[in-house]
Amino acid sequence: MTQIRSVAVLGGGMMGSGIAHVCAAAGFETVVREVTAAMGQRAQQAVERSLARAVERGKLAADARDAALARLRYTTELDALAQCDLVIEAVVEDLEVKNRAWRELDAICRPDAIFATNTSSLTVAAMAAVTARADRVVGLHFFNPVPVMRLVEVVRTVTTSDATVAEAFAFARAIGKEPIAAKDVSGFVVNLLLVPYLFDAITQLERGIASVHDLDVGMKLGAGHPMGPLELCDFVGLDTLQRIGEIMFAEYRERRYAPPPLLRRMVLAGMHGRKSGRGFYDYTQDPPKPSALGL
Repeated sequence: MTQIRSVAVLGGGMMGSGIAHVCAAAGFETVVREVTAAMGQRAQQAVERSLARAVERGKLAADARDAALARLRYTTELDALAQCDLVIEAVVEDLEVKNRAWRELDAICRPDAIFATNTSSLTVAAMAAVTARADRVVGLHFFNPVPVMRLVEVVRTVTTSDATVAEAFAFARAIGKEPIAAKDVSGFVVNLLLVPYLFDAITQLERGIASVHDLDVGMKLGAGHPMGPLELCDFVGLDTLQRIGEIMFAEYRERRYAPPPLLRRMVLAGMHGRKSGRGFYDYTQDPPKPSALGL
């Protein structure tokens, strides 16, 4: 049984709002911190929409949604996180940005509070090292969309205590997730296998092996995947995917983790996938159609 009662989510973007949803719905008092009031309002709206969809799909009762909303609050002040049992960081995938927040929180939060990062590619040890509680720092890597995806990777560093790992596993189960143990290496388990697959699909498209449509349909129908690789790239965000690849390539120096040239060109052009309206598919059309990439 988890000893965690209250959760702070640092960052209310796509991942942070999803994490806040599942925490509040599972009965945890949850505070979401964003850097501006406007960003906090967008985070609140995202959580409310997500909970409403859960009700519409029969995944959550209306009274349970109302109870979850009552457990949520939003703030721009780091001090509001001081008494939380668990802080989950879900900010931009930039070590300097994350560590700046961890240094500040380390001075504010209770010494027994657990710090968890939702990083998808950075090593957790690089964050634990800037705190005075390296034994209480762990990775909790959620998957998008958080309310739907059941997996959480629990990432243990060389300094994380047995008690912290046990608490992280118990918490993941308490919010309805299935935790797996992952070593503190860039990419952990899933991205270590997934990123080279996505990059290879992009490379095969650039080489003219198959079209966007055929690559995606081939993997959906031939391998039973629910989403084709290029659809998945757009869903993740091409800019995010490029950043993850850069971090992993810096860690391993293996070609399979290097972002392909086509991906870099698309990111430079502002084609970031679903969130920008265009990536490998053009989302300004309904249904989306493969983009003209000039290949």
